[in-house]
Amino acid sequence: MCWARLSQHSLGLAHVALGQANYCETLDLQRALHAKRCAGECGDMILSVEHNPVFTLGRSGSREHILVASDVLKRHGIEVHEIERGGDITYHGPGQLVVYPILDLRGFGKDVHHFIWCLEESIIGTLSELGIESERKEGLPGVWVGARKIASVGVYVKNWVTFHGLALNVDVNQEHFRLINPCGLSIETVSVNTLRDAGLHVSDVGPMVVRHLADLLEREVVALNREEVI
Repeated sequence: MCWARLSQHSLGLAHVALGQANYCETLDLQRALHAKRCAGECGDMILSVEHNPVFTLGRSGSREHILVASDVLKRHGIEVHEIERGGDITYHGPGQLVVYPILDLRGFGKDVHHFIWCLEESIIGTLSELGIESERKEGLPGVWVGARKIASVGVYVKNWVTFHGLALNVDVNQEHFRLINPCGLSIETVSVNTLRDAGLHVSDVGPMVVRHLADLLEREVVALNREEVI
């Protein structure tokens, strides 16, 4: 059963670090865990992961924002998936930290806007810790460094339970971003390692973002492995 080790942590927030994982497999895992959370069969959790190259289209997304033909995507090994989260098109791939909170917002004031604010704030706090100044932009979800976007946010909430989440560029192949209009916009993206002298890996940054998010949610992180939540 999900959550045996959380029974002694009344304010526990499980963190499952999946490492590098296929996007479709992780999406199936999210959906299964979302169903379990809705049914009260497990507690709140956060998944962190690094994906294979993929473009995902949210509910307001359009394939018109893919700027190249399908044969070019195939050459780059990039899949395309239409999913249920909000927002337009975004990219996931190696060198990018993706965090998927699966939370029952009935325990957090039923406030979706505050939840999204917390996702953005966890990124801003992490970047500040790394010596990078970042900000929000009015009407544009995500986090920015000047005019360049460094992180995306897109969530789905059903029965007050969330999934999907945030993506922070740590050391991403920027050529892949140039194949789309990220979030449906003609913008430039940037990675953490572009802004720092010392290179970082997703595994370095993931625990930082999770810690900042847990602090904002006033929860204690409890590390679990995949087998303990499925």
